[in-house]
Amino acid sequence: MNTNLFKSIFVLALVAASSLQAQHSAVKAAPRTDRGWQDRAKLLDQRVKDNPDTQLLFIGDSITQGWEGDGGKEAWAKHYDKRKAVNLGIGGDRTQHVLWRLENAPLEGVKPKAAVVMIGTNNSNGEDNTPGQIAEGIEAIVKKLRERLPNTKILLLGIFPRGENFNPQRGKLTQINQVVAKLDDGKDVHYFDIGHRFLNRDGILPGTIMPDYLHLSKQGYEIWAEAIEPKLTQLLGEK
Repeated sequence: MNTNLFKSIFVLALVAASSLQAQHSAVKAAPRTDRGWQDRAKLLDQRVKDNPDTQLLFIGDSITQGWEGDGGKEAWAKHYDKRKAVNLGIGGDRTQHVLWRLENAPLEGVKPKAAVVMIGTNNSNGEDNTPGQIAEGIEAIVKKLRERLPNTKILLLGIFPRGENFNPQRGKLTQINQVVAKLDDGKDVHYFDIGHRFLNRDGILPGTIMPDYLHLSKQGYEIWAEAIEPKLTQLLGEK
């Protein structure tokens, strides 16, 4: 074999291998295989089809899904029913699962004015993904959302703090938020970190706001709703 040709093939192989390695789990769109997730995903797809006039989407994991539970339904009814908001949260989701859902969701028939996105805390469990990888997963979601819904303004929330006191995982979330904050372009993507609203002045996360130091109580959901209301009003063109 010609030496130059061999070198070219070798270089191409290295580039391909590097590209595959760069496709870490946080950016590789993937569905989950459990029946509960699949049923929920189908339900959400149908929810999108049934609400073609929705003005507002909420996209995320169990913290977003919790708007439908005892903790969040009161605040949801108060703030979002009138806006025909659609909840697209699934408990346990990571960035790769939301990415897959956005790729496959029947979004052709909807034109929401805004989408609230909060995702990534489940990727931070253990050592599965680095802060940089999780940030890349969130960026991939933002890009996919812009591709599928180009006229929708994105309110990208910093990942909420977790754990009663400051801990390594909370520090990891802070690193992620510092990176994804740079996705704010002041036009289509608006980053907003409301994490401090859940903490007391000593940085403690009260159990009255997050009983398990991760998922929100009624008080927690009301704090969330009130914190983003001015920004949402702006993005929805209500003022």
